[in-house]
Amino acid sequence: MEELEQDLLLQPWAWLQLAENSLLAKVSITKHGYALLISDLQQVWHEQVDTSVVSQRAKELNKRLTAPPAALLCHLDEALRPLFKDSAHPSKATFSCDRGEEGLILRVQSELSGLPFSWHFHCIPASSSLVSQHLIHPLMGVSLALQSHVRELAALLRMKDLEIQAYQESGAVLSRSRLKTEPFEENSFLEQFMAEKLPEACAVGDGKPFAMSLQSLYVAVTKQQIQARQAHKDSGCFRPYA
Repeated sequence: MEELEQDLLLQPWAWLQLAENSLLAKVSITKHGYALLISDLQQVWHEQVDTSVVSQRAKELNKRLTAPPAALLCHLDEALRPLFKDSAHPSKATFSCDRGEEGLILRVQSELSGLPFSWHFHCIPASSSLVSQHLIHPLMGVSLALQSHVRELAALLRMKDLEIQAYQESGAVLSRSRLKTEPFEENSFLEQFMAEKLPEACAVGDGKPFAMSLQSLYVAVTKQQIQARQAHKDSGCFRPYA
């Protein structure tokens, strides 16, 4: 199941609104099974199963329906895709979830081959290792990447100021005064940002801003981390996440 675990790590987080429940979730479905991770920003739940569990649960939930595991997994993928990856085309399936002390159940109701099809994802609390892999380490990487990005932009602004100064010293005059800007001063900018913009910028809310704005960077960071882990593993220095 290593392939499934790695594919889940590479999936972006999606923001789900199921009745009164706002959730962040990611899913990977392959011919070998599926892995699902869900969080309400207070807890994280997880389920990973292979084809034998898929077959058994399908029989329990759908007495009239017989289908091979590959077909069931393909149908689940099609049912979940609009919810997770293509919100412009709503899913024909309906979804609901229940949370309890022992875990979270995500219910799916749809049709397969003209018959009602029901599926329950039985998610249990995720291990600290999974939370580290999918949230702590990637978010630390995203933070460092954004910090580096800001430094690069600040350096570019300083170069632009020097370029403008050189033009002015050679006699160039700004034709439209409304475009005039003050030279960039990084410390003053940071102080103003912290005082005026920080409350809005770091408003996590229900997780939707993170899911809507940072997923391309999140996936890029997880790809980099997988490559780094593989390099350490190949060199004989690999140690798993705690």
